[in-house]
Amino acid sequence: MIRVLLADDQALVRAGFRMILKAEPGIEVAGEAGDGAEAVARTRELGPDVVLMDVRMPVMDGIEATQRIVDRDGAPRVLVLTTFDLDEYVYEALRAGASGFLLKDAPEEQLVAGIRIVADGGSLFAPAVTRRLIERFAGSRPQKPPPGLDELTVRELEVLKLVARGHSNAEISEKLVVSAHTTKTHIAHILQKLDLRDRVQAVVLAYEAGIVRPGSGLDGDGA
Repeated sequence: MIRVLLADDQALVRAGFRMILKAEPGIEVAGEAGDGAEAVARTRELGPDVVLMDVRMPVMDGIEATQRIVDRDGAPRVLVLTTFDLDEYVYEALRAGASGFLLKDAPEEQLVAGIRIVADGGSLFAPAVTRRLIERFAGSRPQKPPPGLDELTVRELEVLKLVARGHSNAEISEKLVVSAHTTKTHIAHILQKLDLRDRVQAVVLAYEAGIVRPGSGLDGDGA
């Protein structure tokens, strides 16, 4: 059973999501929160698997709430919800550790599929939208390459570049002529060495550190 916490300052929005998820087998709404601070508290109290997080909320916004939630062992996955597909808040939430984002007006089946994907350890972001977010904001947030970057092997660096360009594991395996297991192992090592939560953070880091340049393309499915 996937337990979900709904964090949104609009009661009607929470009610809508609750109705959608109530009809889904294997998913239950563990609780609700009306602001970021309450989301952090309720997460620690209820231990959900996934938090649906609005980014613009009173008391504490979704970015800080996301950061506080994921910065703990055994933390749930955070799926950011927004009404804006080109919103700096979304980009900052991804940097903070969110596993992906969805627009609030996304089809019901996309919402449900997104919850299942992140609950299973995957990442969710539309490559085209993510590319626009990165190209709009990454250049203004350059950072020094993380210390762990020097520990990556040549092949791991190659895999990181492909991940950042939006290639799926299957596409990476095909391109490098390696098994799916080998690709997963490379990605696991990359995340461990760079102290990253998932491949969404790997994409952001790769662009901000200049490993991949905006405009080089996100042409895979990013999952």
